[in-house]
Parts: sequence; C-alpha cells; structure tokens
Amino acid sequence: MRLLLVEDHRDIAANIGDYLGAAGHEVAFAYDGAAGLHRAEREPFDVIVLDRMLPQLDGVELCWRLRRTGKTVPVLMLTALDTLPDKIAGFGAGADDYLVKPFELAELLLRLEALTRRGNPLPARQLHLGTLVYDLQTLQASRAGKALALNPTLRIILEVLLRQAPDVVSRAELKQALWGDAPPGDEVLRAHMHALRVALDRSFGQPMLRTVHGAGYRLVDPSEP
Repeated sequence: MRLLLVEDHRDIAANIGDYLGAAGHEVAFAYDGAAGLHRAEREPFDVIVLDRMLPQLDGVELCWRLRRTGKTVPVLMLTALDTLPDKIAGFGAGADDYLVKPFELAELLLRLEALTRRGNPLPARQLHLGTLVYDLQTLQASRAGKALALNPTLRIILEVLLRQAPDVVSRAELKQALWGDAPPGDEVLRAHMHALRVALDRSFGQPMLRTVHGAGYRLVDPSEP
C-alpha cells in the first residue's frame, strides 16, 4: 500500500510510519490539515490515515473537501473522540472507518488492509430495487433518478442489502463484508447505517431502509404492498 498519514503529533506519526514501513508499505506524511488536503488532492494513494484534530484544517473538514473533489480513496480517521455523534460526523464527511486512540498498531494495519481490498474493480452490471439503482461499474447509486452521495463504505453496505433484498441481512453479515474477521464495535456499524439512511431516505417520502430489531436490516420497495 501507498499511504498518506495526516497526523500533527510527529512522535505518533513516526511510530505509525515505522510500523507500517516495516510491514512493507510506503508512508507519506503531512502534519497539518491544509498540507494533508494538498497532498491528497494531487498524489495517488491507496488509503489515507487521517487524524480528527488537526491544525489549520480539522480532519472532518479535510475529508469533506476531499470527497467534494470526487476523490474516492478510502479514509480511516484516528481520533480520541469516541461518542456516537463524533463518529456520525466523521462518517458523514466521507470517512470509511474510524479508530479510537489509543489503538494497537496491528489493528490499524488490519483495518487498512481491509479498506484497500475493497478497491477491487467490480463487474459491469446493475442492481435494482424499485426506483433504486446501483451501478457496479461506475459505483453510482440513484433513487427515482436522483443521485445518492455514498462513500465507499456505504456503497458496500448498499450492495450487500440489494443483493439480498427484501430479505434481512444480519449485523454479523454486514460486519464481515466491511471488516472481515476484525470488526469494530456495534456503534460503528450503527453510525454507518444512520449515514446510509440519511442518504437513501431523507429526501423521499417513503423509507426503503428498514431496521429489523434483534435481526439486522433490509431494503424494501415502498411501492409494493
């Protein structure tokens, strides 16, 4: 992997860089948000590790601006802020994963490897449910002709739900699709599902994403009885 690490604490950055470098990966550094955004916009990276609290430009704003340019590179956000609203803010800005400090470097590496595996090209076909369309070649989703703004993590969740719709998809299945055998806590999945619900249903009168309490989630065509 070629990674961009945006972290203002240089000792932490050096420690992460040494560990990932020893694992055979190439690490580029930026020590404030403005410099991180500059490099992320102009250089190719397989994944970005982004601190939440940064000088000049915080991590949430950086990630939001990066997504506005059309960049889809996976972003893992590092933070000491571990409340659900903080995580929702990060995912809402376009982050794909969230790791709370302090963390084990081995877990960071597993998360990064999982994120980069998601970047494999998908076959050219579409998934449909009612007016919801997801193009697996262009990675564009729309409902009733209106484009949906989805980050890579939300696209994976949508694909899994569409493939099994209208059946229920368990939380365990979604975690396996997103993180393999090293999933984070349940609150991270809940934050992703909240973000997907906002993107998919907020602008429409009838919800498609349903929570099945004690079981998981399902997509339905609201036009069907």
